[in-house]
Amino acid sequence: MKQIVMAERAGFCFGVKRAVDAILEALTGNPEREVWTIGMPIHNPQEVARLKNMGLRVAEEVSEVPPGVKVLIRAHGESRAVLRELREKNVCVIDTTCPFVRRAQDLANSLSDEGYHIVLLGDRNHPEIRSIMGYVDGGLDVVVDEAEAMLLPKRGRVALISQTTQQEERLAAVAAILVRRAGELRVCNTICRATMERQDAVRALVGRVDGVVLIGGRESANTGKLRNIAEMSGLDVLWIESTEELDRGWFEGRERIGIAAGASTPEWLITEISNKIARM
Repeated sequence: MKQIVMAERAGFCFGVKRAVDAILEALTGNPEREVWTIGMPIHNPQEVARLKNMGLRVAEEVSEVPPGVKVLIRAHGESRAVLRELREKNVCVIDTTCPFVRRAQDLANSLSDEGYHIVLLGDRNHPEIRSIMGYVDGGLDVVVDEAEAMLLPKRGRVALISQTTQQEERLAAVAAILVRRAGELRVCNTICRATMERQDAVRALVGRVDGVVLIGGRESANTGKLRNIAEMSGLDVLWIESTEELDRGWFEGRERIGIAAGASTPEWLITEISNKIARM
């Protein structure tokens, strides 16, 4: 039997658990009323499939949502424009935006109103970044890393706001670049504590295991960051979404297996995969 070492922090963070609990409550509490989300409620296809089997409907655009239904705003949040469209449809909106994302939205809104040019650090195609962009009324740039920050022009007043799943090291590196490109720079550390705890838990596996099985959706930004941290620390990583992706060849010669999981990975999936590894 393989020896399994679990990362100290793994699986659902507070914001994701809060959103999933709200979906489950809506599905079980009002079976006669349809429950919708705009986009995948969390970046884990197995959990989304489970919720869909219970009756959740997932729309890609607001136009697909019929009037009179329940619509849950996912943890990633939505822009003000999307919220306005939903109100015009006369739907029942249940807002489960993560408090850390809400803080980033509020900062983007208030600093933009104060005249700062907003720089967002993150994936410009990620729903969280798109939701924060929807709270900026003035100048705005999105950068994914230091290289893109180097290309920004010099400006008077700049505010740097981070996607909640970024690494603090990258935020600090981008801030160091922008401080030379701004007359005044405000840096807002909006990285959530749960993200940092999971990143630290992966670092703590270094020297203790022969490799790490990382469980999480391919579209999960925070899981991707965990993979980067593990590989930069010298750990071999097997990133999987389900038990079907377990590669027996990867386990050969490895006796101590670390298991880590992104903040959108449900506990039942972590247990299922851990049990299968233990039987290998």
